[in-house]
Amino acid sequence: MSIKLRLIILVFLQYFVWGSWLISLGGYAGLPLSEGGLGFTGIQIGSLFATMGIASLFMPGLLGIIADRWVNAEKVLGISHILAALFLILASQVKGYHFFYPLLLLHTCFYMPTISLTNSVSYNALEKHGLNTVTDFPPIRVWGTVGFIAAMWAVDLLGFARNPVQLFISAGAGIIMALYSFTMPATLPSKNENNKGLVTALGLDAFVLFKRKKMAIFFFFSMLLGCSLQITNAFGGPFLDSFKTTYPDSFGVQHPNLLLSISQISETLCILLIPFFLQKFGIKKVIMISMFAWFLRFGLFGLGNPEDKLYLLVLSMVVYGMAFDFFNISGSLFVESETDKSIRSSAQGLFMIMTNGLGAIIGSYGSGWIVEHFTTDGITNWTNTWFTFAGYSLVIFILFPFVFKPKSHPERQGTIHQ
Repeated sequence: MSIKLRLIILVFLQYFVWGSWLISLGGYAGLPLSEGGLGFTGIQIGSLFATMGIASLFMPGLLGIIADRWVNAEKVLGISHILAALFLILASQVKGYHFFYPLLLLHTCFYMPTISLTNSVSYNALEKHGLNTVTDFPPIRVWGTVGFIAAMWAVDLLGFARNPVQLFISAGAGIIMALYSFTMPATLPSKNENNKGLVTALGLDAFVLFKRKKMAIFFFFSMLLGCSLQITNAFGGPFLDSFKTTYPDSFGVQHPNLLLSISQISETLCILLIPFFLQKFGIKKVIMISMFAWFLRFGLFGLGNPEDKLYLLVLSMVVYGMAFDFFNISGSLFVESETDKSIRSSAQGLFMIMTNGLGAIIGSYGSGWIVEHFTTDGITNWTNTWFTFAGYSLVIFILFPFVFKPKSHPERQGTIHQ
């Protein structure tokens, strides 16, 4: 079997584990106990999705140090997946929030680092086989999104989107992923005295970038955009479930994961558009496109329904690709190009802390509070909820061009610096 095919299987399984529950957990958690759900409130659901932000603050750095210094990365990857799967199995057996939350937190603490570990194992394998990571890895990574979509579809079509079986599917895939990880080419610790320490691994030595006004503003808005990332992951399912009484036979109610998966399909396609948009418009305009796409994402949710206005929900899924990719990937490239080689890895860690860490935590808890605010007697006014999120995105979109002013580099015309 070729190394490319082996890596395609690796990234497919990596994201299949996540896709099995990430989009559908909110619907299961918000479903009343009498209907087989967990009966959690909006704030509690938001806190579940904040666990990924909490884990992203420190666990990737800690396990990265272990893989850099003492244990092969593929072994750390496999062990992490086994532990993550075990905690997910335990979570599937409990109902109460005070039991479910810590188990999900422990799961995400061991799952989130596997994303970067999978990348490390893949880069190492490609280099060992004389392949170019820059040109050969992106076509492989796309299969991770395919795995995510496949998991969403499987959970939906098998009827597990609103029950704990989705957690078993994820855990089962995680164990398969763990066993498969152990078969990958060895990624040995470097044994280098210059291995990054804890401060570097967590991106803390990159905080010097806050002394530069441009970068401080960029990281601040990174956090604000990071707040939007988990909102529809957490509440897309409960939103579609709210139409069970008015449109019980509609496609969106019967197959919520299939409808929501259009977002991931769009994400796959938009990745391919990034080089063109960066060269054509530059980083500032590309980020503004992302901000406006978030405004459309939430606004279209507020206007749509799964029956006669299904097309508005589909449009919301389509613009998600630009909302997510045009900031996360373009922002990472901007950070890479704006920082010195000595702190580039730390700068990427800082970017992750601001978006997937602090931003995700604030956004998850904040969105939960907003949903709770617009909920009366168990019924949520979703129109006002989504319009509030859309208003938040619009304010960011309006403010950003007035405060973020990257200098143009004449020698780099046509690049992300315009």
